[in-house]
Amino acid sequence: MNSRYATSEVLGQTLSNECPSREILEHLTTKWSVLVLRCLSEGVHRFSELKQRIEGISEKMLAQTLKTLEADGFVIRTVYPVVPPKVEYQLTIIGSQAANKMVELVGWIERNLPEILENKDRVST
Repeated sequence: MNSRYATSEVLGQTLSNECPSREILEHLTTKWSVLVLRCLSEGVHRFSELKQRIEGISEKMLAQTLKTLEADGFVIRTVYPVVPPKVEYQLTIIGSQAANKMVELVGWIERNLPEILENKDRVST
């Protein structure tokens, strides 16, 4: 653990404005991060494979999302010294743990989607 956080009085207090976990929470819970983690939970993928699998994501947003997840230690980017360049992305151990939680959440949403949509319709009418 980084020593600058080890002595923080607010460490692990997500409801506090000062807690560094809020930034990580924001990184993990964007729509694109959840979908990238879901894809990578299935195994190693190249950038183009992720772009193809995640409908609607722009190259810029995918690159930004992968860079953020890599910086936080959830994703490993491997560059192979070949021509043309080959780059693969995979989850770290902690990334795999986070992805498992996201896959569980996505599954829960998919299973409960009819009821959620009914509630939305009821409220909007």
